[in-house]
Amino acid sequence: MDEETHKLGGNIELAGFRDVDSSSMIVLKKVIGNHARRLSELAKKMETLHITLKPIHEREKSEKYEVHAKLNDNGKVYAAEAVDRNLFVAVNDVLKRIQSEME
Repeated sequence: MDEETHKLGGNIELAGFRDVDSSSMIVLKKVIGNHARRLSELAKKMETLHITLKPIHEREKSEKYEVHAKLNDNGKVYAAEAVDRNLFVAVNDVLKRIQSEME
């Protein structure tokens, strides 16, 4: 599987987002950036935030998105996953889960 990694800022990595259209990526970057700001406030020393997108059930108009997120914070790892038909909801959910795990 060809997993191209995009870097967002210094410590945010996105994998599997290659096929997402540019207008959706603009929205996703804002959602991820807002969450990353909050996560970095909660973290002792945020090293990396890695988000992986895996499309599942790729049928037209009924695809599901599986999103995995992993945050390395000063040696401690927080991980979460979410599945949803809406990519924005899935990304938002997975980052909220990491945030609640850290609080």
